[in-house]
Amino acid sequence: MNAPLQSAKNPVDPVKLEKLAEVAVKVGLQLQKGQDLVMTAPIAALPLVRLITKHAYMAGAGLVTTFYADEEATLARYAHAPDESFDRASDWLYEGMAKAYAGGAARLAIAGDNPMLLSAQDPAKVARANKANSIAYKPALEKITNFDINWNIVSYPNPSWAKQMFPDDPEAVAVEKLANAIFAASRVDVDDPIAAWKEHNANLHRRSGWLNEERFAALHFTGPSTDLTVGLADGHEWHGGASVAKNGITCNPNIPTEEVFTTPHALRVEGHVSSTKPLSHQGTLIDNIQVRFESGRIVEARASRGEEVLKKVLDTDEGARRLGEVALVPHSSPISASGILFYNTLFDENASSHIALGQCYSECFLNGASLSQEQIRAQGGNSSLIHIDWMIGSGEVDIDGLRPDGSRVPVMRKGEWA
Repeated sequence: MNAPLQSAKNPVDPVKLEKLAEVAVKVGLQLQKGQDLVMTAPIAALPLVRLITKHAYMAGAGLVTTFYADEEATLARYAHAPDESFDRASDWLYEGMAKAYAGGAARLAIAGDNPMLLSAQDPAKVARANKANSIAYKPALEKITNFDINWNIVSYPNPSWAKQMFPDDPEAVAVEKLANAIFAASRVDVDDPIAAWKEHNANLHRRSGWLNEERFAALHFTGPSTDLTVGLADGHEWHGGASVAKNGITCNPNIPTEEVFTTPHALRVEGHVSSTKPLSHQGTLIDNIQVRFESGRIVEARASRGEEVLKKVLDTDEGARRLGEVALVPHSSPISASGILFYNTLFDENASSHIALGQCYSECFLNGASLSQEQIRAQGGNSSLIHIDWMIGSGEVDIDGLRPDGSRVPVMRKGEWA
């Protein structure tokens, strides 16, 4: 099985695509001999799916199973499906995935959908479909958010995504630009990507190690339209880069990644904050988000675009209005320095410090693998059907760490590590 040739029709560099597939298997998943792999991908990502499948089997995978999504089929639902369709989801599929993960399978998602696919559809139907899908997906999502398994997300330059990012370019040029941006951010445009990832992981571990030594009680964000205090969960632990899943396998869940992150206390977030980049959520662009927190809960929310979808998201369940993650990213990160807005959270969150609505990660607690869900909640961990990151950092945002005695330590100044 050979990598596809680069041409005007297929402008994606086949050598770098092969490296991305190898990094996904060896760095992202560290797939083990005999381990099954469940993969999801847009149909457009078939070239990368084939390469990842090859490298997975070369690494000794037991069985690789891929589920494909198609944009035209998704739009056909909104055009022709009966109204009651939008309150349903394929729970049988997600139950099967959860069973696979419980049996030891790894998870890999290839992102690349058109971020504006559903922008012209009825927001109420979009919200209903998203909620039904979140409910159905929860058994599988819990295996991921609880870090029971080794999992990974990488991206492919889907032409419809590329045209959203570079609308003035011919499709082939847009795809090539997006592909090169993905390869650079994913550190596969160098001679030895695996060595580059080893060095990068070490740098992220140094940052998270310092934060864990400091044991801050809260973080205080200040900047334009932002004055936000994020209390941190009791017994929280910072992570960044490669981490050890509960199954004992070290993996890099996100490729790319520039963040160090931990769990906020669901009841201890106060103040107001504004987004610094648009959020692309399930085919809808939500821009200029502004929210206010009281006792950890969002009590006011608005957006200049996509506000109706945002409010539907916040009404998903009680935990949807509370935070499940806070992450720190320097403004000078390679993705930020590229000046490219990807309209894709996997990339845009790595250009900016960010927070996430919804479900927390159990790995972000001391001895998290041994804590029950009740103990995690008691320590301030949030529970929800959703986990949605959105960006609040920029070159104008300062962050202080607040110690339990109230003293302050500079963490970031003008978006850079202090």
